[in-house]
Amino acid sequence: MLALSRFAYSGHSSGRNVLTLCWHSVLFVAMWTSLVVGVRAQQVTGQRPNVVILYADDMGWGDLGIQNPESKVPTPNLDQLARAGTRFTDAHSSSGICTPSRYALLNGRYHWRKFHGIVNSFDQPVMDEERLTLAELFKGAEYQTACIGKWHLGWDWDAIKRPDAQRTLADGRAYPPEAFDWERPLGGGPLDHGFDYYFGDDVPNFPPYTWFENNRVLQIPRVSLDITAKTAEGSWEARPGPAVENWDFWDVMPKLTARAVEWIGEQKADQPFFLYFPFTSPHAPIVPTPEFTGRSQANGYGDYVVQTDDTVGRVLRALDEGGFSENTLVIFTADNGPERYAYERVRKYEHRSMGHLRGLKRDIWEGGHRVPFLIRWPQHFEAGRVSDALLSQIDIFATLAALLNRPLEPGTAEDSYDQLPLWLGTGTGQRTTLVHNTNPKVYALRQAEWVLIDAPTGAISQVPQWFDTANGYQQHDQPGELYNLAVDPSQHDNRFADEPQRVEQMQAVLQELRAKGQVR
Repeated sequence: MLALSRFAYSGHSSGRNVLTLCWHSVLFVAMWTSLVVGVRAQQVTGQRPNVVILYADDMGWGDLGIQNPESKVPTPNLDQLARAGTRFTDAHSSSGICTPSRYALLNGRYHWRKFHGIVNSFDQPVMDEERLTLAELFKGAEYQTACIGKWHLGWDWDAIKRPDAQRTLADGRAYPPEAFDWERPLGGGPLDHGFDYYFGDDVPNFPPYTWFENNRVLQIPRVSLDITAKTAEGSWEARPGPAVENWDFWDVMPKLTARAVEWIGEQKADQPFFLYFPFTSPHAPIVPTPEFTGRSQANGYGDYVVQTDDTVGRVLRALDEGGFSENTLVIFTADNGPERYAYERVRKYEHRSMGHLRGLKRDIWEGGHRVPFLIRWPQHFEAGRVSDALLSQIDIFATLAALLNRPLEPGTAEDSYDQLPLWLGTGTGQRTTLVHNTNPKVYALRQAEWVLIDAPTGAISQVPQWFDTANGYQQHDQPGELYNLAVDPSQHDNRFADEPQRVEQMQAVLQELRAKGQVR
């Protein structure tokens, strides 16, 4: 807010006094808001709600039927979840790719303050030992905590790697099975960052292909996976490396779903719990099980989204059966936009996974990071409400901290905004700015209804020429892009050359935000 006040002022001799007065006003409003929110949160949190985060992988804004009337994919469980709670139409992941968005969600911090890319096979962890995570926040409030699904934030592989381990020639990132002492525990994973329990396969298309439970593998990988199989859509994308014999990619989502349902069934009414369930679907390899094959009109990916929706339904039913639904806050969202196969899906099946938005996974355009975002907490969140307030997954941290009445220390979740009043319907959104980023060279700034792409293009993934032609997108020769999303949500009309003062002001704000975290 300091940055916005500073750059909104055009500059006269009395500017410093005006700025000081404005800043004192901002501080007063912030203190009063915090007091009101704290009282409201204290009233709400007497119930100690359970919290479940369901995190889809590579699922587009337009894949939800309730959000895209022209969707060719039935999503009855997600549609019902939206009708039972609040749906945010302008919500964003931190990045257009997997690992950074997960880091940002669990830390309440822009990923680009530390890194930009994904954790590749056998990379070291990107999580910080000294930084409070969302799971540690709940653990400190005496919650049971679990992560079930795709971790993709790294493990301390060096601790179990044998001294003579060599990477394979077939893939410079892969190792043979004998390169590791699989009997030893792995550090750096979920248990080292506040989770009491972990079950998953780490990353569905990266080795090792085996099940992890807590900090150990359940079965030693003894073979090298170096074959590909036919998927329902797109490329195989499974990297070569250690695997258990006869590893079944089609069984991953069913087993994760079953374990999440089982874990919920093990919980007790008098012990609150936090479940972070990052799906491996509908990420490639696209492997819907036979039960879901042909259930959509959008090819194999659409079928995999149907299976993803079914997982959501199974988790919600488990909450019902355990008597937890009324006092469980459920959040559903996704880590980034849909994969590049979405373009052919538009041409062949007329299904737009990105909806009316421009761009896909990796891109800085809206379709790369504007994602589905649904919340439900009966009796507290209004049913059937739709909000166009600006929201980031980074805000989940400060919002849930307010819900728990746990003040955040300076330097913790420094980019996160407390959106509890917005979620409860008792106030407006706290966020007016948001930084978008996927790689070191391309940043964008959202400021109210305007978005500045501080690079010649928002594209990182290659866009087919036929798609641009069919959708009226034209090339430009400007050094950046500027769009008014209130009137141009599909980002057709580049206003960069027409609004030089706005561009300059937004570039200054972007630099300020990159240099500092949110001012509390």
